Amino acid sequence: MAQIRNDIRNIAIIAHVDHGKTTLVDGMLKQAKVFRNAETAGERILDSNDLERERGITILAKNTAITWNGVKINIVDTPGHADFGGEVERVLNMVDGALLLIDAAEGPMPQTRFVLRKALALGLRIIVVINKIDRTNARLDEALNDTFDLFIELGARDEQADFPVVYAIGLDGRAGCAPGALRTDLTPLFETILEAVPGPEVEPDAPARLLVTTLDYDNYKGQIGVGRLLSGKLRRGQPIACITPDGARTEGRLEYLFTYHNLERQEVAEALAGEIVAFGGLEEINISDTIAGLEVAEPLPPIRIEAPTVRMVFGVNTSPFAGREGKVGWGTSRRLRQRLYDEIRHNVALRVADADQTDRFTVSGRGELHLAILIETMRREGYEFEVSRPEVIYRQDAATGELLEPFEEVYIEVADDMVGTVIELLGARRGEMLDLYSENGTTYLKYKAPTRGLLGFRARFLTATSGLGQISRLFHGYAPPVGSIPGRQFGSLVAYEDGVATSYGLDNAQLRGTLFIVPGVEVYEGMVVGEHIRPGDLAVNVAKKKHVTNHRRSFAEDAIRLSPPRVMSLDDCIEFLAEDELLEVTPKNLRIRKREMDNETRDKARKARERLAEAVR
Repeated sequence: MAQIRNDIRNIAIIAHVDHGKTTLVDGMLKQAKVFRNAETAGERILDSNDLERERGITILAKNTAITWNGVKINIVDTPGHADFGGEVERVLNMVDGALLLIDAAEGPMPQTRFVLRKALALGLRIIVVINKIDRTNARLDEALNDTFDLFIELGARDEQADFPVVYAIGLDGRAGCAPGALRTDLTPLFETILEAVPGPEVEPDAPARLLVTTLDYDNYKGQIGVGRLLSGKLRRGQPIACITPDGARTEGRLEYLFTYHNLERQEVAEALAGEIVAFGGLEEINISDTIAGLEVAEPLPPIRIEAPTVRMVFGVNTSPFAGREGKVGWGTSRRLRQRLYDEIRHNVALRVADADQTDRFTVSGRGELHLAILIETMRREGYEFEVSRPEVIYRQDAATGELLEPFEEVYIEVADDMVGTVIELLGARRGEMLDLYSENGTTYLKYKAPTRGLLGFRARFLTATSGLGQISRLFHGYAPPVGSIPGRQFGSLVAYEDGVATSYGLDNAQLRGTLFIVPGVEVYEGMVVGEHIRPGDLAVNVAKKKHVTNHRRSFAEDAIRLSPPRVMSLDDCIEFLAEDELLEVTPKNLRIRKREMDNETRDKARKARERLAEAVR
């Protein structure tokens, strides 16, 4: 018989990017005396991944637990970016309630809508935390009213729309039930969690059943699975069954069993229903597998994840510099294939398939950022490989057979005097304006645009707004294609021959466009060294040396003044790629190159295409 376990609360923290989720968790951990010295605990404790700290975002959902007044509170910190929605969708299955953080100045934002929709659909009890109320432009009443409107718009039930509200300054670790009555600590937040979020509903006398929602790996204990125990109990050494979503069954023994306490996994002999546990001992575990007692025959309902919308082709590095900069033996197709297929075991929003060539693999994800994080992670591990330009994934309508393409909602904040430029940019990319309003010198725009038109858009947008505009995207749905969309405006400057870039060669090349490299960089024929100032590509000899005569000294090159090169991040490189270009990724460098590196062959193919187009006209 089902009953409520009152000594545990399982909650997630959900919010838009940069609304203070991880910082608030830091405060909760410090005040729960997780650290002996709170001042030396550091900041963004849960963002332990290097990429998370560098980008200032949460990428991976993480578990921790604290004890407050005798009640254990399991906390899951979730990503706020829609590209990592697979993480959000997985972990919300483990909790009964959620803290929804709202920035007091910004109010509900695009990603707020995404994560809240998921939480409401699962019937979670929501506590709204109006955070950063000390901001000078805070608008507390408007933020709260907008949040209530969002609940209603997303179809919240009456009891969900009647949510408790806590006001907080997460950075200072202060909270209160009214803006003018903040305590010096987070006690009001803890008390609200215990009152508003129900304890987990469990069946203590039923056989053990757990749905695997997260995977981890331990160098000594092997594969570790994480999930909430829905019924019964698990004991270390217990025989268990692992049942896949399609019914395949294997049996094994539970060699390791952990629960979460503070920032660590704590090994235990037994865990009861309602707990979030980690376990090991089985040879192979996958997300959505059911871990159960031997008497259980049917798997639990699997986790449903939205399908990917963007894909790229990963392949073995085929440039002249292949094998120079990666770990020895890690550049083979076998090693690359193994790494990509291992990734989908825990990155459930990702899809990997063998391409038409044995050394090529099609990798599909929820957006450019989702794939960029995978690329950056792999290069830091020591892999070298090449990737193609991102492209959208089309779908056929099951009823009509009509071809459909993905669309996204685009939310933009920009200064009033830049609105015209942004409207022009999105209009050219087939964007449809849904809303526009201005407030305090800032204009807010909402568009619906094809994902195809948004590939590579971010760089253009930031350039047009001098880096001051903000853009957020949210998957909208599939619709019929909207027609052709203009591609990249300018061509590439392509290295004419192998060699080492010289100041003299670069001085000549910089008259034709913007350079990506500096003197002394080794280049090869077909490598992209800059952006042309005109449409179409141009081959340039950046390795050219100044001819030395009796009247010219070789060190005269020292007087050459080169403009600073454009420093290209991984995101910039991916957005820059043209259809006929690849990105060479190594632990040390990112190089854009042409698929066909021979300049003469590429030029003949271009002229043939032009003749064919002329004949058709």
